Amino acid sequence: MQRIYFIVDEAQNLTPHEIKTIITRVGEGTKIVFTGDIYQIDHPYLDSQSNGLSFLIEHFKGEKLYSHINLEKGERSELAELASNLL
Repeated sequence: MQRIYFIVDEAQNLTPHEIKTIITRVGEGTKIVFTGDIYQIDHPYLDSQSNGLSFLIEHFKGEKLYSHINLEKGERSELAELASNLL
């Protein structure tokens, strides 16, 4: 059996349909990790409630094959913080 680790970064910019498309194509022996910040969405038609990452979290809650970790604090450079605040 193959062991595959599949990481999807910036998943907050995916639609619920895109999340479903990715997950339903995962093969046996695969671990999939979605990372993202629902407050940093760059998609013009998604928000913190309608994005694919929030959709995944809500629908998979309580499932044995699923786990969710919420990081409370991010580490950003002084320049990144300044840009985030000014732009």
